[in-house]
Amino acid sequence: MKRILLVLSILVLGVATVFATGATETNQTATGATTIRWAYWGSGERVTISQKAIDLYQSLHPGIMVNPEISGGAGDHFVKVDTQLAGGNGPDIIQMGGNISDYAKVLLSLDQYAGTELDTSVIDPSAIASGTIGGKLLGVSTGVTMPSLVFNKSLIERSGAPLPKISMTYAEFRDYLVLLKSKLPAGVYPMQDIGVMSSNSTPFGYWLRFSGKPLYTASNSSTAVTADIAQKYLELFKDYRDNGLVPPADVAAGYAESNADSSALIAGKAAIGFLYTNQLGGYQAATTDELSLMEFPGAAATKALWQAPSQFYTVNKDSKNPEETVKFINFLVNNPEAAKILGSNRGASASSSARAAGASSASDQKVLDYMQVAGPHSSLETDHVPNDTEFNSTLYLIYQRVAFGKITPVQGGQQMFELIVRMISK
Repeated sequence: MKRILLVLSILVLGVATVFATGATETNQTATGATTIRWAYWGSGERVTISQKAIDLYQSLHPGIMVNPEISGGAGDHFVKVDTQLAGGNGPDIIQMGGNISDYAKVLLSLDQYAGTELDTSVIDPSAIASGTIGGKLLGVSTGVTMPSLVFNKSLIERSGAPLPKISMTYAEFRDYLVLLKSKLPAGVYPMQDIGVMSSNSTPFGYWLRFSGKPLYTASNSSTAVTADIAQKYLELFKDYRDNGLVPPADVAAGYAESNADSSALIAGKAAIGFLYTNQLGGYQAATTDELSLMEFPGAAATKALWQAPSQFYTVNKDSKNPEETVKFINFLVNNPEAAKILGSNRGASASSSARAAGASSASDQKVLDYMQVAGPHSSLETDHVPNDTEFNSTLYLIYQRVAFGKITPVQGGQQMFELIVRMISK
């Protein structure tokens, strides 16, 4: 929050300078076109389909030019956006994740555009609620998504091992990993080490929900997490690591797991990985092997899965073209032709108008099929811990210290607990 306050103070100075010099309030090119800057993270398929959507919109609106500002991963995206905001040069559209509340003070309220430039009547109420912070609509859901495990169906079939069941207990899952290890070639592991991901708080959050100890409750700023529960999570993966069910720490560290290009699954080094469902199409596009989805262990018994907004489209409160920016967001969210282009890469659409276009690919259909099974095994999403970006990066460092044997799972569990308390108290 201190970071946001610093951003705000610099923004105030920047705005004062603009008015003092008499600068124009509209952002136009030399040819007179209005420019909308769209900052998002992603690679491969997301970049391709986003540009196709931009091209379609510009063909329909010749006076508008949309400039994408792309980062490969969420971490790089927010570092860049923070710097731009601090310099008074933030993009018009800022793609947000679960950390949207951390940026609430620099985002434009979209309520004034609801029913006009932004058709909220066709967007699921739960999706509207997820983007409403402090009573204001600050973000429009790009779509809903669910955590899942993804497996390389072709690789497993070539190994001669049976395919995994969609739903398993933790004991069944470990037995399956052991069986899979006996069938896979040397140097290929049953599962990636999911602690090395930039979004590593998601599998940790699932473990906490499975254990009945949710990460954070915003209504009373509390956590149910204890050091011993965090320790058991670290011990779970230490067991997998010690028995060759996930790669050794030095091998796992070679795969950032921030996108398909840095994935052990796509590199053919692991048979099972972690994805949010909206990522399936991008990962499938990066391999000729067939990928499929399965649940995290224990979901059927505990309903520990959740449906969540994949990301949000938000508007910088100092955008020079807020009305045109909101119109473009409305196109991305509600236009059926845009829906066909974008598919479920940023989540299964929360707009009835967009869903009317139907599934646009085999991967999108797999997502819908998975959600049919996993949906009943889900419950209301746990509140996101404050300072979400810092939480993820520090959680990753603690996990890596344990993986490389620098600290014990007992010490790591205590550090993870203290991290959560510190994030809540900031």
